[in-house]
Amino acid sequence: MLAGIRVLDFGQYIAGPYCAALLADFGAEVLRVERPEGNVDRSVVPLTPEESGDGALYHALNRNKSSLALDLRRREARPVLDRLLARADVVVANAPPLGLKALGLEWSRLHALNSKAILVTCTAYGARGERRNVPGFDGVGQAMSGAMHMTGTDGEPRKAFANYVDFSTAALSAFGVMLALRRRETTGEGTHVEASLLHTAVAMTATTLIEEQVRRPGRAGTGNRSQLGAPADAFRTRDGWILVQTVGEEMFARIARLVGQPGWTSDPRFASDTARGRHGAEISAGVQAWCRERTSAECLAALDAAELPAAPVLTPRETLEHPLAAS
Repeated sequence: MLAGIRVLDFGQYIAGPYCAALLADFGAEVLRVERPEGNVDRSVVPLTPEESGDGALYHALNRNKSSLALDLRRREARPVLDRLLARADVVVANAPPLGLKALGLEWSRLHALNSKAILVTCTAYGARGERRNVPGFDGVGQAMSGAMHMTGTDGEPRKAFANYVDFSTAALSAFGVMLALRRRETTGEGTHVEASLLHTAVAMTATTLIEEQVRRPGRAGTGNRSQLGAPADAFRTRDGWILVQTVGEEMFARIARLVGQPGWTSDPRFASDTARGRHGAEISAGVQAWCRERTSAECLAALDAAELPAAPVLTPRETLEHPLAAS
């Protein structure tokens, strides 16, 4: 779909490089531009015993790209940069405004060089406001959006292991590129696509934030257990862990019968998803008692037969060896 689209990737770590990788996946010609010694993200998650060479992050996020070494800190590099910018369709850079200007990648300069070019910038806090030039990583979005508070338990906030704010910001940036390319078809002009980790993270916690704005429930984290329905939790089995997630009356009735608790369906404490969420600890305790007597395979077979959403909690090695993950 993107054959013939030329992309310059000046990104580092995740948000910028993954945006460019998504474009490359669909046929764009992506050139990663980095320092002659390699950008600092090249060695993240080393893959050799001596911890040298390109790391897992670099391999994961720079697939289908070409590479160019260019030191933008040197004055002699500017003419080369300008020739690249003049023929680019898309320029990707996850840097704050001052950083963009220092590199010669600010929107006003790019637009003057190439009015058809699309600039994609990913920042931590947005391009306006007092923290527009402050750098940040994925955890910034998780911390400031309420997500860490809600992921935690017993008053202790907890960050998710996966860098979902970075990856989601990248995906939304790539979506912005597609809209900008569509706009260019009718106007002939490029566009500045702006994304930020904080705004992405806030969008992903919007349901909780809207509820807090309207009802002020003051929710606190309950770990793996959902507060919006039950049972929805991680459960220990005889030989491991499984995740069960149910929602709605029909699923609740089926799992109540499965775990030997048919009386749950007539219990006024469990009359709706909201009510079950409030009393989720009691429901989880009942499901946990049922799981404890069975292996993960036995639990999952019974849950599958009852058409209830469930999955094993896998280690990274088990994920690599699982046929569904490998397909």
